[in-house]
Amino acid sequence: MGAGELEPGQLLPPMRELAGDLGVNPNTVAAAYRILRERGVIETAGRRGSRVRSKPATTGREYLRVEVPEGVRNVANGNPDPALLPRLGPAFAAAAERADREPVLYGQATVDPELARLARAALDADGVPEGPLAVASGSLDVIERVLAAHLKPGDTVAVEDPGWGSLLDLIPALGLRTAPVGVDDEGPRPEEVRRALESGARALIVTCRAQNPTGASVTATRARALRAVLESHPDTLLIEDDHGHGIVELPLHSLAATTLNWAFVRSVAKAYGPDLRLAVLTGDEVTVDRVHGRHRLGPGWVSRITQRAVAYLWADGVLDTAAVAATYRRRRDGLIAALAERGVEAHGRSGLNVWVPVPDETGAVSRLLHVDWAVAPGARFRMSAPQGIRVTVAALKEAEVIPLADVIAAAAGPAPTRNYV
Repeated sequence: MGAGELEPGQLLPPMRELAGDLGVNPNTVAAAYRILRERGVIETAGRRGSRVRSKPATTGREYLRVEVPEGVRNVANGNPDPALLPRLGPAFAAAAERADREPVLYGQATVDPELARLARAALDADGVPEGPLAVASGSLDVIERVLAAHLKPGDTVAVEDPGWGSLLDLIPALGLRTAPVGVDDEGPRPEEVRRALESGARALIVTCRAQNPTGASVTATRARALRAVLESHPDTLLIEDDHGHGIVELPLHSLAATTLNWAFVRSVAKAYGPDLRLAVLTGDEVTVDRVHGRHRLGPGWVSRITQRAVAYLWADGVLDTAAVAATYRRRRDGLIAALAERGVEAHGRSGLNVWVPVPDETGAVSRLLHVDWAVAPGARFRMSAPQGIRVTVAALKEAEVIPLADVIAAAAGPAPTRNYV
């Protein structure tokens, strides 16, 4: 399979037959089939035998990105506007100066006390329940560690569709299965979450705000409906991703502590810079203890210098987050309104991106590239959701809004009025 000699969907030989051909014990072949099945490479349908999965265990969504030629305006990358990020020099200088005075040595606390204090105060202000804290290298790092702490290969994770491409790759890479859950502007649809959990999904991952790629944000009404679903499935592992903290104006409506095991992760990448590689985790004691313990056996801890730099940025109010969030909102709203005037449906309640449903995303991406605009194909973010394109508006200039709306309307054509999933 790794050599590409077996095609997706191809029927595999019965275990006893293969054991005879290879001259090995049938138990050896059975063990090999079990490992492949747990890793999501093959699937078994009882008497109908085993087949190579029609969709590979890892999809390589990174390879679906558009190569942007020189001179083409790139609104496909998903990055924050560099002009809206704070200067890191003073923060790291202050953190390094303190490190010179008070070197961090083996055996000391892995979470900086000042960072913990500031993080807990912000979580309290947003209504996130009390819980221990841990620090890891970004949202995806936390999510991977939480999933590994509770699930085993073959388990199913309910995940937003369309959703974060890196997460959609991570789940099968861990040997887990994905159960797509449709989203609208208010977050995951409760009926689809219920269906996934009733079908056996053991975990649910929800983006609180600034959902990638659609900009969805969980509302108070939707949060109540989702809590009602989760209360009927208390053994579900709930993971909430609040990567939009610091770049959104909409309030947080957390689902935390609705289930026995839960994790809430808040990263600094979008507001303070992706290269900081830092996210704070809180959750139930068992979950955080497992993540913390396993982290200590690997990386050990996230650099306390980096943690202190982030604490400096938070404590000093270096970043006017309200102004940053308002700027991103104006850019999103401007493009959405311009597209609406041209009969094109678009979505983006929060965050850095606008999602545009299109009937042919490959054609739309190609036509836009031909007129010097690069957008992201929806295939990077979709499982079973209808087609679309993602436009990153983070650094979109006011003078670019109308020209971009014109070329999107010409490339995509009016989409029928409907939910985007």
